[in-house]
Amino acid sequence: MTRVTNRVAAHRRKKRLFRLAKGFVGDRKNHLRLTKDAVMKALAYNYIHRKKRKSDFRKIWIIRIGIAAKMNGISYSRLINGLTKAGCEINRKMLSEMAIRDPKGFTAIASKAKEALVA
Repeated sequence: MTRVTNRVAAHRRKKRLFRLAKGFVGDRKNHLRLTKDAVMKALAYNYIHRKKRKSDFRKIWIIRIGIAAKMNGISYSRLINGLTKAGCEINRKMLSEMAIRDPKGFTAIASKAKEALVA
C-alpha cells in the first residue's frame, strides 16, 4: 500500500505562502518556517496600516489648510471655528484641495470665516 502524503494540498499551501512573501529579503522569502512568521506579521501590519492611513491623510490635510490659512492672515483653529459659525460644511479634504488648486476660492472661504468670527 502506498503512503499518503497529501502532497497536492500541501504544495498549494506552500505556494500560496511563498507568493505572499514575494519581495521579502533574505531567508524570509524562501524558508517555510520563517516565511510563515513574516507573512503573518506583514498581513497584521497591513490591516493596521489600512486603518492608520486615514488619520495620516487627515494630518496632511490639516497641515496644508493651516499653511494656506496663515497666508490669508488667520490661524487654522480660527478658520475652522469661523467656518462652523458661518455654517459652511466643507470638509478638510476639499479645503486642502482648494488651498492647492484654487487659492482664490480658498481666500474667499477664509474671508467668510473672518466675517463670521467678527459677527
